[in-house]
Amino acid sequence: MAQAAVQNTTATPVLYVALELSKDTWKLGITLDRVSKAKIRDVRARDLDGLLAEIEAAKKHFNLPENTLVKSCYEAGRDGFWIHRFLLAHGIENVIIDPASIEVDRRSRKVKTDRVDAQKMAQLLARHGDGERVLRVVRVPPLESVDERILPRDLKALKKRREQAANKIQASLFEHGVDLNPRLGSFKDKDFLTALKAARQWDGKRLPPECLRSVKRSWQLYSLLTKQIKELEQRQRQVLREARAEPEKATSAARKAAILSQLRGVGDIGSYVLTTEFFGWRDFDNRSQVGALAGLTGTPFQSGNMGRDQGISKSGNPRVRTLMVELGWLWLRWQPDSRTTKWYHEHVGKGGSRAKRKAIVAVARKLLVEFWHFVEHGVVPTGAVLKTTNAEGSPA
Repeated sequence: MAQAAVQNTTATPVLYVALELSKDTWKLGITLDRVSKAKIRDVRARDLDGLLAEIEAAKKHFNLPENTLVKSCYEAGRDGFWIHRFLLAHGIENVIIDPASIEVDRRSRKVKTDRVDAQKMAQLLARHGDGERVLRVVRVPPLESVDERILPRDLKALKKRREQAANKIQASLFEHGVDLNPRLGSFKDKDFLTALKAARQWDGKRLPPECLRSVKRSWQLYSLLTKQIKELEQRQRQVLREARAEPEKATSAARKAAILSQLRGVGDIGSYVLTTEFFGWRDFDNRSQVGALAGLTGTPFQSGNMGRDQGISKSGNPRVRTLMVELGWLWLRWQPDSRTTKWYHEHVGKGGSRAKRKAIVAVARKLLVEFWHFVEHGVVPTGAVLKTTNAEGSPA
């Protein structure tokens, strides 16, 4: 392998550039091979002209021709994929790497600086260029797919913030022996303020003024979030209606979401999340890849005569993994005659809650594979029932 690397650098030299990104400064680790110490250069963050200038200066420093192939990398993080697209547009072969795949010294204390990280990444990139499997490369989604998944992610974030606002209202009122939370979702602004004004403490006194102001502020936030959630849900339903009516004009994710929502037990929200995060732009070759990307595959531990299962890897998409467990419980309820539901009951039997929680993870993995076959190949899960359609052609 080392001889091959020497031959590659002498016959067709490659310039390797590793980018260590931060808010204010980008550090570039530049090298020609896996052995030499990387040259470190600093570039002001987001100074794209400066980045290209440093690469050209590195070619001159190493006496390389102008058409020398440049390979670069940086860690997946806050900056997303725009740097990757910029580099590709300028003829640079870039890869985005999973930070968890970078080799780490196992000593209890190790040096950790941006300079050291840039040098380490440059060496790993050179080894990766020689064909070694030392890095896990992140697949970059198309720009439209990145834009599509904003809607379901924002919807989930808004629901979480609304729950926090509701909990704050409940906590503020509970301190004084008042409970309006069971009816919180059915209140209108005027009704809630009237009920809040009429609320009394245990001794018949009105709520303290600062408590009232705090609850009103939380209620205003709760009402605003509820309005935004309804708008996003309407937008999501509209996208699916358009995809069902004119699938040839819809995006891949919307079209596949419309197909997946035909299964009983899978709603519009679940199908939309699965396709925008998972099935919309990814290509899978087998069921193992489907389960691994969701983090639902097992993690065995075996050493000598000792062996045990450490549970699922949880290394994939957390949104998909959480959603599939929820859909697993719904599937047991709405698809009682399906093969997966029968498997669950056969294996759990009269087992306790622990056995059920372990089995539902297996159900989630099986369902995800069946959903993949249904969306990509039109294969209906064995024993599953499709929804009936209403007059508008939407699943009912």
